[in-house]
Amino acid sequence: MEESSKRPGPIHKPPESPATKFSFPRLLLWFDQSSRLKTLISWSLFFLLAVIVPMISHFVLICSDCDFKLHRPYDALVQLSLSIFAGISFVSLSAWSKRYGIRKFLFLHKLKDVSDKVRVGYEAEIQRSMKPLAIFVLPSLALQAIYRVWWYASGSDQIPYFINPTLSHVLACTLQLSSWLYRTSLFIIACLVYQVVCHLQILRLDEFARCFSSEITDFSATLAEHLKIHRELKIVSHRFRRFLVLSLFFVTATQFMALLTTIRASVPFHIYEVGELALCSISLVSGLFICLKSATQMTHKAQSVTSIATKWNVCASLDTFDDLDNGETPKYPTSRQHFQILSRRRDVTRSSDDDEDGEVDSDLDNTTIHPIYARAISFQKRQALVTYLENNKAGITVYGFLVDKTWLRMIFSIELALLLWLLKKTIVNIT
Repeated sequence: MEESSKRPGPIHKPPESPATKFSFPRLLLWFDQSSRLKTLISWSLFFLLAVIVPMISHFVLICSDCDFKLHRPYDALVQLSLSIFAGISFVSLSAWSKRYGIRKFLFLHKLKDVSDKVRVGYEAEIQRSMKPLAIFVLPSLALQAIYRVWWYASGSDQIPYFINPTLSHVLACTLQLSSWLYRTSLFIIACLVYQVVCHLQILRLDEFARCFSSEITDFSATLAEHLKIHRELKIVSHRFRRFLVLSLFFVTATQFMALLTTIRASVPFHIYEVGELALCSISLVSGLFICLKSATQMTHKAQSVTSIATKWNVCASLDTFDDLDNGETPKYPTSRQHFQILSRRRDVTRSSDDDEDGEVDSDLDNTTIHPIYARAISFQKRQALVTYLENNKAGITVYGFLVDKTWLRMIFSIELALLLWLLKKTIVNIT
């Protein structure tokens, strides 16, 4: 009675759920369209900061007659890129929120069926999501604020204004910074939502992998758990596939457009003109990297289950007793046989454990196997489980294509090369 009173309330009760107090899901309320009023506020804010303010900033404050340092020849590409990604992220977040609800979309309603360790780890990951959001957004906003303040201060007598120049410039600068913050945050938030959802499945796979280091008494329950995880991975892949494809396509297109624009001889190239373009490219590539890394980690963890299950089966099969008469593997060895099993396993793993101690990051990479527990079920059942895992490799897919490390290396190398090319031109021509 005392233990049950100290345990936290079930996560599936919305009024009592600690997940409702998280700061990160509260950000998603900006995209909540559960009522007409919320829908109106959400779309009005989007059109103001992602459409109207960028258009006014580009067409009204273009300042073509100003000093050359105040020119913004790349402003159209910057504003268009940020608005496109803000639109993709906003439509995706709004559709997810409207169709599933925030709790269901983040799989918070599923936490009642998982262990306390998985639940606590997932809640901690959601809380930590505010940190990468600040890391990716605040430095960009700070640099943009410095540039905007300098731009308005340097061209106070040249920049167009309405009635009062000071108040007009302060209002315009505030709206431009708010628009920059809103649009970059939209894309990063959508990417972090994907990272959080993938992390839950990683935690569940870590928990599933622990069954191979303990006695498996219910073979059907073990298989059912993996089938449940496999199904949720398909759900995650289906929900995010359009967002991933559109993000990849438009990030690559934006990078190519930036390079084609900057290599034109007729366009001036100084830090004053190209600074915003570099910040925009860094933000977009960073968001794409978050998505690709999360998908790759998820696929790697899912495929590692097959490896550890195979090793589990091998260790149990190799430690076969010599005195078998009836052809069946006994469930428990004698003390002498138990000592021999542990000695053989210790001799095999000792050399690698001495060199690699402290480098294991999860149970999926754990090399400590207990053959005595693996022998609790027959060889036929063990082999059937391994065969199933080998032929049903789970992971994140995009329209049927598995997102693994090969995808990550290929795509990120292309995006990084394009970004470094742009940054090189920026740094070289900084003077």
